[in-house]
Amino acid sequence: MALYVLRRLVSTIAVMAMVGIFIFLLLRLAPGDPAAIIAGDTATPEMIANIREKLGLNEPLPVQFAHWAHSILSGNLGISIFTGRPVLELISQRLEPTISLAILTMILSVTIGVTFGILAAWRAGGLVDRTLTALATLGFSVPVFVVGFFLIYFFAIRTRWLPVQGYQPIDHGFGPWLVQLILPTMTLALVYVALIARMTRASMLEVLSEDYMRTAAAKGVSSYSMLFHHALKNAGVPILTVIGLSFAYLISGVVITETVFNIPGVGRLVVDAINNRDYPVIQGVLILASGMYVLINLAVDLAYTLIDPRIRY
Repeated sequence: MALYVLRRLVSTIAVMAMVGIFIFLLLRLAPGDPAAIIAGDTATPEMIANIREKLGLNEPLPVQFAHWAHSILSGNLGISIFTGRPVLELISQRLEPTISLAILTMILSVTIGVTFGILAAWRAGGLVDRTLTALATLGFSVPVFVVGFFLIYFFAIRTRWLPVQGYQPIDHGFGPWLVQLILPTMTLALVYVALIARMTRASMLEVLSEDYMRTAAAKGVSSYSMLFHHALKNAGVPILTVIGLSFAYLISGVVITETVFNIPGVGRLVVDAINNRDYPVIQGVLILASGMYVLINLAVDLAYTLIDPRIRY
């Protein structure tokens, strides 16, 4: 088990190193001069040259990367070009909305998705299975922003049951915090409910067709015990994989939903930084998002050993 964990940690470090190199080169080699954007349309060449010198953009790429990597390893994500504030401070101020939205979405998606997948597998080929499969296909087919605008129109404009946009911090009260997140959570959850439900159904069907499951049914084991105590555990690895990947993607992929519902999260911060060519902010957000993605995948890999001990060896 210790060797398995060590291998996973070493591969995680290697992946993060490659991600860091890719992020650095992607932004540095992209067209456009951030110094010219900062200086403005009326800037002189001398002003642009001074800004490039101040930002260290005149140095060779290896030197720029060495300075950047040293800062990252020291816990310093840099200073925003436009606001002059530490990048880590800007990100920390935007983390709560994004994390809140991701956690609520995954709770709803896992609860509904796994339940729907089990029911579809239990009644494979029947009306329940066909209905849930159709709903899952619909969830994949409709773009997130379309779902968001539809929910806003029905629940916020027509019925006025829920607020249209915005966000309330949780320290302002659990009720206002939850109410503000209901619509964006429902918007995002539609896609992930469909994904988790389809994976759960496929994995459960494979397990339910095994000989030991038919033997258990012949011995009179109840349907509940077969589904939840035997089949679900043995089908857990692929289900856990898709849940982990979904959560990792949610952390870094809620830009559209945050824009539609005017949520001041990390996604909105990235959009603003890209428009301003604010290198430190873009790099800081990308490296943190990549790190969380890799760590979530590491946690999922380690959780496999709890479901299937054979993976340890």
